[in-house]
Amino acid sequence: MTSDPTSPESSTFPSSLDRVRIVLVGTQHPGNIGSAARAMKTMGLSRLVLVAPERFPHPEAVALAAGAADLLDSASRFETLAEAVADCRLVLGCTARSRRIALEELSPRVGAARALDTADGGADVAVVFGRERTGLENDELQLCHAAVHIPANPDYSSLNLAAAVQVLAYELRIGSLQASSDPVDASIAVRRQDERPEVRSEPPATHGELEGFFSQLADTLDAIDFHKGRTPAAAIRKFRRLFLRAGLDAREVRLLRGMLADAQRMADIAHGRLPAPRKTAD
Repeated sequence: MTSDPTSPESSTFPSSLDRVRIVLVGTQHPGNIGSAARAMKTMGLSRLVLVAPERFPHPEAVALAAGAADLLDSASRFETLAEAVADCRLVLGCTARSRRIALEELSPRVGAARALDTADGGADVAVVFGRERTGLENDELQLCHAAVHIPANPDYSSLNLAAAVQVLAYELRIGSLQASSDPVDASIAVRRQDERPEVRSEPPATHGELEGFFSQLADTLDAIDFHKGRTPAAAIRKFRRLFLRAGLDAREVRLLRGMLADAQRMADIAHGRLPAPRKTAD
């Protein structure tokens, strides 16, 4: 089933969708890239990002895009996921349930609503999909703020990559519909006006700014011997969850990083790596 491309609604998409990018990581089959592009375009999404695809560009991708080849032509390419989402405020990883990385789990509808709320605030959002066979790796999941899990049939939960993209693209499309005179549109709108996020004077911290903070935090915890011989990974995961829930803006990140820099300096003085500051005469 296709929509009428000449209708006003099908040619004008909400601006919030323009700030949502679909990120495919390590895609192995080029046809899945084309099918994902088609799924995106039918729902009004246009920002396709590819991270280290195994075979692209490829004729099979163009063939299965079926009219969405413009998304393939304009797709951005990166070598790592960290580079692909560095300027994003929110990163959602679409993955099967996993105990490997403790992430907040969202349904597709709730994940789409959160993505659109963030985009409505003027920030970029990434919805990330992993490899066909193995999904997202641990270090890639660690870069995500929350996980989106599609509640498929537990007896047969294997979902094609492009089909998963279609599910999320559909929820994003539905979530972007504004209440209108059409009772159907009004009944399926996901968000209400009073659920929109508070407008903040400072821009939210980007993914890259947060990752820089987390890296400095890890170094500082080592410098002050916070772990005391314990494995640092569990503590870092807890700190990540804590600060991600806080929704830090760019100024708050700068403030925290300044505090960490002072803590590192004092640790260096305590360990004799830096001279102690001179005392001034009274």
